[in-house]
Amino acid sequence: MACHQRSTSLPSLPYSTELNVEQDLQTLKMHISSPSATIGTACDGLRRLGDVYSCIEEMMCLPSNQALTRERKTIEEELDRSLALIDLSNTMQESLAELKTSVQELRLVLKRGDDASVQLKIESFIRLAKKSQKPLKKMGSKATAEGCSCRLVMLLAEARETAVSLLESMSQFLPKQIGSPGGSKWSLVSRKFQKMKVACEERQLQALERSIGDLEDGIEFLFRRLIQSRVALLNILSS
Repeated sequence: MACHQRSTSLPSLPYSTELNVEQDLQTLKMHISSPSATIGTACDGLRRLGDVYSCIEEMMCLPSNQALTRERKTIEEELDRSLALIDLSNTMQESLAELKTSVQELRLVLKRGDDASVQLKIESFIRLAKKSQKPLKKMGSKATAEGCSCRLVMLLAEARETAVSLLESMSQFLPKQIGSPGGSKWSLVSRKFQKMKVACEERQLQALERSIGDLEDGIEFLFRRLIQSRVALLNILSS
């Protein structure tokens, strides 16, 4: 399986060695934790992390790594944690679908100029965005592969922790995209709607809807790579 084309917003690195994968994971962590991180950063990070998983999978298939079976217990533990991450990714996809629907509904009431309905829809969006954070708080980063002598399994654990951090960062961005009713970002309530103002906020909502769609695509991409990586580990154990 070849590595997929990478976004230009993060520096590309060759995946010829485990060290390069480690370097790319460190780069991802820095971008995730950066104060200037945005939804765009999250979208890019999801796809880049999917590429990391693809290349770890390639390394797992190399003859030099067939000794992975000696770490059977650790691999089985990582399989359990990878399943939790797959479930989390699926939950986040569902949350994003709900948020996109909420934005579409908000656009409709905004056009009607219904102040009360706009307020309710904004509050609904914020509740849904905060709700998406709950599964992440339950999972955390789970356990690491401490004590494992296999560097490849350690990389899988590090990639998983990076994925959880990325999803958590993404979920924290979403409530801030609208803010509280009457706040500085969206002062929609208790004010008379003007055509120019509504048109401006309509464009912002369209941009937000596109961003959520990009996040959906990014998580779907990562989700598929997580499944493939898990299958590769299962194949190693059964060989």
